Amino acid sequence: MYVVVVEFQLHPDAVEAFLPLMTRNAALSLELEPGCHRFDVCQPKPGSPEILLYEVYSDRAAFDAHLATPHFREFDAEAAAMVANKVVRTYARVGP
Repeated sequence: MYVVVVEFQLHPDAVEAFLPLMTRNAALSLELEPGCHRFDVCQPKPGSPEILLYEVYSDRAAFDAHLATPHFREFDAEAAAMVANKVVRTYARVGP
């Protein structure tokens, strides 16, 4: 399995607008992408500009396919100006 962890630092005034876009993208990824097995959207506390994504895909090709979907491209275009910083890390799941 291919794991993707994304850490977003949002502009403080963008949190309310960002979260519906992000949760829609996550839901559509799980619904429409057979290679997407998990897509968690996490926040340390309500209103925080820190958002963490935990995503699990069958393999790198499934993640690349995710990046090419219309729902991801729409999310990415709409959310770009809301993001102050973004860090993406990838991992191979080793268990269980």
